[in-house]
Amino acid sequence: MSVTSRRVLSPLERMSEILFGLIMVMTFTGSISVAEHGRGEIRDVLISALGCNLAWGIVDAGMYLMGRFTERARDFIMLKAIHEARDPTEAHRLIDEVLPSIISGRADASDLDRMHSWLRARPLPPGNVTFTRMDWIGALAVFLLVFLSTFPVVIPFLLMHNAATALRLSHGIAIGMLFLVGWRIGAHTGHSPWRIGATMVVVGTALAAGTMALGG
Repeated sequence: MSVTSRRVLSPLERMSEILFGLIMVMTFTGSISVAEHGRGEIRDVLISALGCNLAWGIVDAGMYLMGRFTERARDFIMLKAIHEARDPTEAHRLIDEVLPSIISGRADASDLDRMHSWLRARPLPPGNVTFTRMDWIGALAVFLLVFLSTFPVVIPFLLMHNAATALRLSHGIAIGMLFLVGWRIGAHTGHSPWRIGATMVVVGTALAAGTMALGG
């Protein structure tokens, strides 16, 4: 697939990164008690939330790059093993291992033979595994999704003077974003968007509460 046609992140990957950022910021906003914290203390909590998501955005971007590197290295090792396999049974096993399960279950011996012949007829690509331009763009996209998903939840505290109202609006925005993430996941996976949206609200809130309870 060409660079111009390949998406940097799939819709499900994008939704997962937004979900991660939301849960992280909710662990901070969920710990705010208007009765116990002054305006200055609340602002300190929000700065900590932004800093936490900034740090985790960088970490998640790094993990994305590591994942791309190991995936590409594994692909080359498997392709080389298939290319050098002389035993048809071994070649079939290797090809079947790298194919998606929905395809491998439908491929018979003749299909695997044709794949093996096709692969052996072509030279191996260079063995040096490097990062591509799309990898760096993908890492940047991961960082931005995790970090920027913080802002809709904290904006009420930055714009409103009434902390109690800001807290309620912040929680409402977080719940709405969780629902929208679930809706998009449901739409892309063929499930009921309403059901997945509602499930995401419950699961996301529970994960944030669990993280808070564990000291996160």
